[in-house]
Amino acid sequence: MIRFCKHNFTLFRFLLLILILAFALSSCFKPVQGEALPDVDGRLTLDEEKIAVFENGDPHGFWARNDRGNGHPFNCSFSRENAVVANGKLTISLTEKDGHYVGAEYRTWESTGYGFYSVKMKAARCPGVISSFFTYTGRPWDEIDIEFLGDDTTKVQFNYYTKGKGNHEYVYYLGFDASEEFHEYAFDWQEDSITWYVDGKPVYRATKDIPSTPGQIMMNIWNVADSSADWAGRFDESYLPLRAEYQWIGYQSAE
Repeated sequence: MIRFCKHNFTLFRFLLLILILAFALSSCFKPVQGEALPDVDGRLTLDEEKIAVFENGDPHGFWARNDRGNGHPFNCSFSRENAVVANGKLTISLTEKDGHYVGAEYRTWESTGYGFYSVKMKAARCPGVISSFFTYTGRPWDEIDIEFLGDDTTKVQFNYYTKGKGNHEYVYYLGFDASEEFHEYAFDWQEDSITWYVDGKPVYRATKDIPSTPGQIMMNIWNVADSSADWAGRFDESYLPLRAEYQWIGYQSAE
């Protein structure tokens, strides 16, 4: 009887340990949300700061790119046919046509400088696919990024370039899947800093080597070349067609 009880007690402890380990492992796979910046106020976009509201139709001052694309690490061309304003949103798509991949890029005609930039969007989910919201100058190459790497849309990558110098990547864990619902993402670009926001919450700030050249507001969807698989995952064309969706775009000048 004593042996039987000891055996049952040992078995009970073993099963309890298995349950604890299973719970711990399941927690590891749940989206984890990063912390907010403690010394920065939250900020959501005001209606008067929205420069494009897609439920009102095709906005003035924007255009869709139509060309062969950017070269490496892009692995697609861009077509204006893949950027469509309808049903209250802008949809940019990644498709396959005649053995080639076709993405989309939508941008402003005019350039803008320091200020608060925001978007309400839903990202594309697929390994090797990038969907984004950013500013870009060209020459000199200044850029500020909000990028979703489609192999894991429970996180977002912030980055910037100053005169072509990058390597400022920061990955923030959202606590949700950005491909499932619309959320607001933003950055406040000032002369001495860039602060990124998620749903009005300040989550990351950069203060070194800040870009200064005004740029176009842009958003795009594209697939990476295999040589960039370590960054964004290896592209899986079985997910096609893919889309990223945008409800509105905001900008408020710092001046």
